[in-house]
Amino acid sequence: MSVPVAYNDIGKSAKDILTKDYPVGAVKVEVKTVAPNGVTFKVNGNRDSKTGIIVGDLESKYTDFKRGISFTQAWTTSNHLNGKIELDNNIAKGLKVELLTTLLPSINEKAAKVNVIHKQPNLHTIATLDLFKGNVNVNSVAGRDGFLVGGEVSYNVNDGQISRYNTAIGYSCREYGVAVHAANNLSFYTASYYHRVNSNLEASGKAAWSTQKENAVALEVGAKLFLDDSAFVKGKINNAGIVGASYTQLLRPGVKVNIGVAVDSSRLNENAHKLGLAFTFNN
Repeated sequence: MSVPVAYNDIGKSAKDILTKDYPVGAVKVEVKTVAPNGVTFKVNGNRDSKTGIIVGDLESKYTDFKRGISFTQAWTTSNHLNGKIELDNNIAKGLKVELLTTLLPSINEKAAKVNVIHKQPNLHTIATLDLFKGNVNVNSVAGRDGFLVGGEVSYNVNDGQISRYNTAIGYSCREYGVAVHAANNLSFYTASYYHRVNSNLEASGKAAWSTQKENAVALEVGAKLFLDDSAFVKGKINNAGIVGASYTQLLRPGVKVNIGVAVDSSRLNENAHKLGLAFTFNN
């Protein structure tokens, strides 16, 4: 018996086809290196093509696999100091505890969360407590033979009220997967599918409808085609006429380039289109 995916990963295969590897509207750079003692360093940079604003962060992570503990520290260009401590399988089997902290020294703004993740055959549960705001979020997924049923609820301790509740069902196997989500207090519905057509071609689609807006259903379909072992192309289109395309190439081991474009087919003569570029370097 296997452990089901986390609640946020129900329908992930379909979502990745439609959203991942499209670096439109920005130039992104990621550099990741690993020291001989296992410490990982990562630098991220992002320049917005419209505003020219550059943001980024520097992150370091140390993991003691023998003891099941890791420490992560990050410093962002907005002067946020982020920290994360993870305890994995050292308190109890299948249990992971995370402490996430954020500090903005300029205004002494603080934030802290505790995540408790429990995995066991046929059940995957995550509980999050915001230590300063008093928000508690719990989601859980039960799964068997590829079938998934999950739910999520958020509760504010200070107000004594349930602030959000969602649910999802799905089925997943190697060749295909389907999922239905009911979010925003069961007012926003999405249905998605993923299909591995063959070893080189994958396709997905999504339909979304909100009870709080007009009756129109938003549709989006996309595909991913592997050209060879080092390159693939992706394309997508939605009913608003936005066409997306991307090309990803592994130049050599550890060096990857990703180009993305989004074209508004209903405004071809206007400056409504976006182009983006992403570089990834790993040693």
